[in-house]
Amino acid sequence: MISNQVLQNTLEGLKEISRTEFCIIDTEGKLLATTFPDFEVQVTDIQAFVGSQADSQLVKGYQYFKVCDDYRLEYILVAHGDDEDTYMVGKLAAFQIQNLIVAYKERFDKDSFIKNLLLDNLLLVDIYNRAKKLHIDADVRRVVMMLEMEQEKEHSSIEIVKSAFGSKSQDFITAVDERSVIIVKELEDGEGYEEMDRLAHAILDTLGMNDGSIHMAYGTIVHELKEVSRSYKEARMALDVGKIFFSDREVIAYSSLGIGRLIYQLPIPLCKMFIKEIFDGKSPDDFDEETLVTIDKFFENSLNVSETSRQLYIHRNTLVYRLDKLQKSTGLDLRIFEDAITFKIALMVVRYMKYMESLEY
Repeated sequence: MISNQVLQNTLEGLKEISRTEFCIIDTEGKLLATTFPDFEVQVTDIQAFVGSQADSQLVKGYQYFKVCDDYRLEYILVAHGDDEDTYMVGKLAAFQIQNLIVAYKERFDKDSFIKNLLLDNLLLVDIYNRAKKLHIDADVRRVVMMLEMEQEKEHSSIEIVKSAFGSKSQDFITAVDERSVIIVKELEDGEGYEEMDRLAHAILDTLGMNDGSIHMAYGTIVHELKEVSRSYKEARMALDVGKIFFSDREVIAYSSLGIGRLIYQLPIPLCKMFIKEIFDGKSPDDFDEETLVTIDKFFENSLNVSETSRQLYIHRNTLVYRLDKLQKSTGLDLRIFEDAITFKIALMVVRYMKYMESLEY
C-alpha cells in the first residue's frame, strides 16, 4: 500500500535523526528500502524471524523488528547495531512505520468511500455508517468540482490541485477515470457560487492551462453527504453541455446551463424529427455565412433591429431584407418572439446532434 519511495524517504529521515542505518524487507526477503551502503539480505535469517513468535530479535549484530497491519505481518525493519540504544531507536522506527501504514490505509479507505459515494454505489445506511467511521462530517455544505483534460491527466496536475486544498482535511480530491480530477469541496459559511467560480479560475491559472486544453465545471451546492453524487452528476453534465453550447468558456456552472441541459437529454430520433419539421429537410449548415452572422447578432441584441443593423454596419432595410428572406425559406419570422425561440432551439438541437455524432467516430 505504501510506495517504496515513501518508505525510503522515511528511513532517510530516521537515519538523519538517530544516526542509525535502517532497511525494510518484505516477508519474502525482498529489500524494499535501505540506508545501508552494502547490506545483503540473508533470506534464511528473515524466514526464521518471520516464523518465530518474537516481535524483535538480535541477529548477527542487527536488530530485527516486525511491523504489522492489524496483526498481519507487513514488513521487517532492520536496524544496524546490537546495543540498547539501537534497540530503542529501532522500536521507535517500527512504531513510526506502523503509524504510517494506518495513515495510508485511512487515506485509501476515504478515497474508496468518496469514489463509491460519487458513483452512487452505496446504500443510504452505508453512507452514514462509513462516514462516521472515517470521521467525515455528513451535514455540511459541499459542491463537486470537476476538471477534465483533453489528454490523460498527469500525476503532477493532481498534486498541484491537492496542494491548493492541502490545508483542509475535509476537501477530497480523487479521480474516476483517466482524464478527470474530481474535487469534493467543503464550503465555509457565506461561500457560494461566486467563490466557486473564482476558485475554478484560480486552479486553471495555477495549472497554467488557459489554452482550452482543460475545462472545469461544478454542480449545485448540496447540504447532505448523500446528495454529493447529485452534485457530481451535475458537474459532469455541465462539462458535456459546456462543450456543445459554451465552448468559449473554461469554467461552466450547472446552474448556468439554461435550456442547454434540457436539449442534452433529448433522444436523437426526436431531435431529427423536430429539425425536419422546422427546416423542411434542410440544415442550418445550408445557410450562408452572412445569414448565420446576422442571426447570431440579432439574437445577441434581443431581436432589436436597429441595434443589430448598427453593429453589423448595414442599413436597417438591409437587415429587414435578410430577415424577410430567412422567413420565406423557413417560415419563421425572427422578429416574432415565438418564432425566434423556435429557431434558437432548433440551432441548439442541431449543434447537439453534431456533437453526439462526433462521439460515435
